[in-house]
Parts: sequence; structure tokens; C-alpha cells
Amino acid sequence: MAIDFWSPVKLSLGIAVTASLIVILAGIFFGRIMAHKKFKGRTFVETIFLLPLVLPPTVVGFLLIVLFGRNGPGGQLVEWLFNQPIMFTWWAAVIASAVVAFPLMYQSAKAGFESIDADIENAARVDGANEWDVLRKISVPLSVRAITSGAILSFARALGEFGATLMFAGNIPGKTQTISTAIYIAIESGNMELAWMWVGSVIGISFLMLAAVNRLRT
Repeated sequence: MAIDFWSPVKLSLGIAVTASLIVILAGIFFGRIMAHKKFKGRTFVETIFLLPLVLPPTVVGFLLIVLFGRNGPGGQLVEWLFNQPIMFTWWAAVIASAVVAFPLMYQSAKAGFESIDADIENAARVDGANEWDVLRKISVPLSVRAITSGAILSFARALGEFGATLMFAGNIPGKTQTISTAIYIAIESGNMELAWMWVGSVIGISFLMLAAVNRLRT
């Protein structure tokens, strides 16, 4: 039972950590742009960024299949580069988790950047700092609490992703079977003891993540 229990846990943690790193970088990049840039179509772009937050997971999974399936543009590009499809792989689970977690990181990072006094950043530019220096030495340190909160929430969301992962990555034990899909299979097979163990682990990890976010906000 130890092997059956720990395999999805370790897999979920690895997927969640990798997806979180991706969305942290993407959230900071796009959050910074959207916090300060005004351009035509800005509302449309931001709506696209936030859509995964409100779309049913099955819709997200369907769109990922369309984009990254063997006949999709993303899927064909990946297969051309790496000579193998991306669906039903570990990276498919990472992509699904990253997509659904991105809006949380983006919102937090954008709010953090918007809270910074523009005069502070402008003063650094006047003193000769380039945009990278401003971001690295001024913007990120001043919004670190918001960024950290977004990172924790994104990790928790990626850890619990189910619908899009099941559709896009499947449920392959030891390869793409995360805690969420393992719970579903355990319940279907009547193994309630194992299901409760996985449920307890997810609740425990999520509780610690949310407690950390609340601590940062106080």
C-alpha cells in the first residue's frame, strides 16, 4: 500500500512545483505588463488570461486537446521538435495544471505591481537603472508579498487539478496519475481507505498553503 499511496503524492508534488515555477515567471511577466501598459484590446487579453478561472475543467481539457493534440498546432510543433506527442505524458499534466493555476498568479502579481508608487520606479530610471534592474531591484521586492501569495495559491490549485489533467494527460499510474485522479479511481474501485488517505494528504497540504497565504496578508 505504501507504494500505491506515495506514487501519486510524489507525482502531484512534482507536477505542482514545475507548474508553479512556470506560472510564477509568466505571472510576473504578464502582470508587470498589464499593470502599467495601456493598449487597444487590453480588456480582451486580460479576459483570456482569466478565463481558465471560470471555465469548467472539461472545457479547459478540451481546448488543450485541440491545441496540443496530434492534429493541433501546438501538438504538431512539439512532435516535430521532440519526435513524440505531448498528450498522456508528464508534461501534459504540467501544462494542464499551469493553465488552470495561471490566473491566480497573474492576478496577485498584477495587484502587487499596481500597488507600487510609480515615482519610486521612475526615480530609479532617472538614476540610470534599466527596466530589468527596476523589475529586479524595485518592483519585485516591493510586491513580494503579493507574488508569494499568488505562488502559494497557484501551487495549491495545481496540486488539486483534476478535470483538465484527466482529459489531457490521462490517468497512467506512475506517469500521470495525480492525487486527484487516484482518489477518483480509488472511489470507483471501492478502496475507501486509500481514498481517505489521499484526501487527507490533499486537505493537509492545502490547509498549510492557505494558512501561509493568510499569514502573509495579516
